[in-house]
Amino acid sequence: MRIRLTDLADQAGTSISTVSRVINGKPGVAEDVRRRVLAAMDLLGYERPRAGRGRSAGLIGLVVPELSNPVFPAFAQAIESVLSRHGYTPVLCTQSPGGTTEDEYIDALLSHQVDGIVFVSGLHADTRADLGRYQRLTERGLPIVLVNGDAPAVDAPSVSPDDARAADLAVAHLAALGHRRIGLAVGPERFVPARRKLDGFVHALVQRGLSPDADEAATHVARSFFTVEGGRAAASELLATGHTAIVCASDIMALGAVTAARAAGLEVPADVSVVGYDDSPLVAYTDPPLTTVRQPVAAMSEAAVSALLAEIGGERVSRTELLLAPELVVRGSTGTARA
Repeated sequence: MRIRLTDLADQAGTSISTVSRVINGKPGVAEDVRRRVLAAMDLLGYERPRAGRGRSAGLIGLVVPELSNPVFPAFAQAIESVLSRHGYTPVLCTQSPGGTTEDEYIDALLSHQVDGIVFVSGLHADTRADLGRYQRLTERGLPIVLVNGDAPAVDAPSVSPDDARAADLAVAHLAALGHRRIGLAVGPERFVPARRKLDGFVHALVQRGLSPDADEAATHVARSFFTVEGGRAAASELLATGHTAIVCASDIMALGAVTAARAAGLEVPADVSVVGYDDSPLVAYTDPPLTTVRQPVAAMSEAAVSALLAEIGGERVSRTELLLAPELVVRGSTGTARA
């Protein structure tokens, strides 16, 4: 179906004449209105005329993990949107097991003479990884920003969610529902976000009188992988030891936990409550809709790009890690504990 100017105007909430000015690159259109019109073109599949595309201010590398976890496409989309708003063209690099490595992507981005790189949940989040790859980039003067996993040894800005606070929010919610045996399903401890969630969880149990000390609280933790299968395995272990509620380190793990509960003949949330983490797209429509702790993806993306562009402009941004507050989103996978 042919897209008309009236369709674009309706989608953008503006006039046909304004749409025409944007398409033809004419002045006199407010920046926020111009962005709405361009977004309407993209949503309706209307190819932007060259006059409406603008000249790129430069290339920015965006390195993210595999896209099987919905939170990473969400990050990619949010960061790309902010970069585009500032006139930069993102170069998306996605990793997958057995595919192109982070180092190979770095070499490719350098060959394309990018102006900077944003790393999302990269090797900088792995405490066992060699940070030399990032140090070499900063030594050559290339601005980089690290998202989701602080690495103090790297001279670069970093942005992360407050993972310890996220665990505390989940435990507080479940405790308020009457749960006393609360478990944590988390990934390998060598990853910074996992370590922080584990520490926050242990502290929350002790602070709320659900565990006498940190050593005992740690016995309520099951470690696996950040996958559906990992969540299922960790949840099965926790359910076998009588836990009535499970905090998961990702929404993907939480879906595995729900599967484990059903395999054990339990109902969610009647018999066991499950809390995820991320608020990934579509988890509001799972069965049951998933209670989760929302990772502030939009705010983190805005902060990361802002820091990177400031560095590109010659400004030195603070090296103190910027922690952004998560938010509890209560849906149908949590309920009152059985008496």
